[in-house]
Amino acid sequence: MPIADSEVSAIPETMHAAVYRGQSAVQVEEVPTPRIGAGEILIRVEACGICHTDLKKIEHNLLAPPRIYGHETAGTVAAAGSGVTRFQPGDRVVAFHHIPCLECFYCRCNHYAQCAVYKKVGITAGFEPAGGGFAQYVRVMDWIVERGVEKIPDGVPFERATLVEPLNTCLKAVVECDPQPGERVAILGQGPIGLMFTMLVNRSGARIAATDTIPERLRLAARCGAEFAWDPRRTNVPEEIKRLTGGRGADLVIVAVSVPGIVDQAMACSRPGARILLFAQTSATERVEVSGADICVFERTLFGCYSASVDLQKESANLVFGGELPLQELISHRLPLAEIRSGIDLALHPGPKSLKIIVQPQRWS
Repeated sequence: MPIADSEVSAIPETMHAAVYRGQSAVQVEEVPTPRIGAGEILIRVEACGICHTDLKKIEHNLLAPPRIYGHETAGTVAAAGSGVTRFQPGDRVVAFHHIPCLECFYCRCNHYAQCAVYKKVGITAGFEPAGGGFAQYVRVMDWIVERGVEKIPDGVPFERATLVEPLNTCLKAVVECDPQPGERVAILGQGPIGLMFTMLVNRSGARIAATDTIPERLRLAARCGAEFAWDPRRTNVPEEIKRLTGGRGADLVIVAVSVPGIVDQAMACSRPGARILLFAQTSATERVEVSGADICVFERTLFGCYSASVDLQKESANLVFGGELPLQELISHRLPLAEIRSGIDLALHPGPKSLKIIVQPQRWS
């Protein structure tokens, strides 16, 4: 099968990719460049963010090897298969790896992440599809090309464009949380995702208290819209929030980090009748135990939100591309593909100034 109908002579037969080989091991290897078919495109990957969902799969060996992970992918269309009319070689694009069918029961209920088609990964750099962004080229399958690829405007850096997918996941959650002007919102965790929540909730006019254990993240949270930013090791967060709310507690709590005891803290921060969003509790092995009375008698709503919404794809892209949010401040490291293992280690064990780590597969050193 030819590599594409729109042939580009610069496409190599082989490429470099970071391959997960099991036992938490990722190694850069030379692998065949993906071949595309009708309705598909080949993207030359310029930047891909390291996401904690991929880190969990690698560190806890959740999926069978070999796989090439990475799903926050931005790059240039290198080739287009027959029937592709919206994109051509040279277009700068960002691609979502999950897109729903829009026809099934769950799609009709707007629960796109539960759609069987959505659960299929539609981008691959080889092996079982797993996103593929930690490689120099990725194949984007036809249903993703149809509805899951957005063009990047001129002047927007590829590294910034990688934030479209993660921002979408946060925007979806904020829409479901529906923060109101003047409400007190506690956002627990100010990593890249927590900071995106702070930026988005700030647009609603709600009053934000953010928590994290890294001082630089607390300083950035304040610049992103948090009225208060506390280290929970030094501040009794539930007491402070109750002091600010006449003894009630927060109207909304967003749990943007997964550490022992964090859900208990969210419950303690919240008032009767509050909404509590679990966003980071994605592991099947993680268990959450709460008092039945805290939910039932005190009429709290405890709910989850996961992954992106196709309905918010354009809006999330416009927010990233338009510069309304200070997203560039989230990017702390830019690493060549050869250094991906150090990037993974840094993401798992963040330093004082580490936030979003971007892999640039076309850089070798």
